Amino acid sequence: MSLLTLLPFIVLIGAMFLMTRSAKKKQQQAIEMRNQMQPGSGVRTIGGMYATVKEVSEDTVLLDAGPGVELLFAKNSIGAVLTDEEYNRIVHGIEHDLQSDADVVPDDASSLTETDDSSDAAADSDDTPVDLGKKDAEDEPADATADARAKKSDGDSDAK
Repeated sequence: MSLLTLLPFIVLIGAMFLMTRSAKKKQQQAIEMRNQMQPGSGVRTIGGMYATVKEVSEDTVLLDAGPGVELLFAKNSIGAVLTDEEYNRIVHGIEHDLQSDADVVPDDASSLTETDDSSDAAADSDDTPVDLGKKDAEDEPADATADARAKKSDGDSDAK
């Protein structure tokens, strides 16, 4: 037999070896993670339930899922042991302030448009209010109102 005919079998056996090796590593990491569980740790089960560990025994874990709700799970059913910050964020909605030293962005844009004190003083000296509303009909002179009515006519009034 030539080496060329054995090459596909060698590659296949090598790929199977690598896949089983990575699967064994993942299983070992999961076992170590489950062995590190302690009472008070936040966990997520493989079914997606979040709870706090109350007691840990050889093969089982007693979980506290809420006031008066204690559940007994197999140790294998624990999908992840969560950090305190992650558990509080998911279960209680408490966000950990990761950017406490960073600049705070205000809720409104007024502080973003402020300028230095010299231009504020110049703006404050001109205290004339700006009226952006419509003028009332009584404020306009009578001639202007008549002109406006004449301009609005479309010329069809004389056609009758």
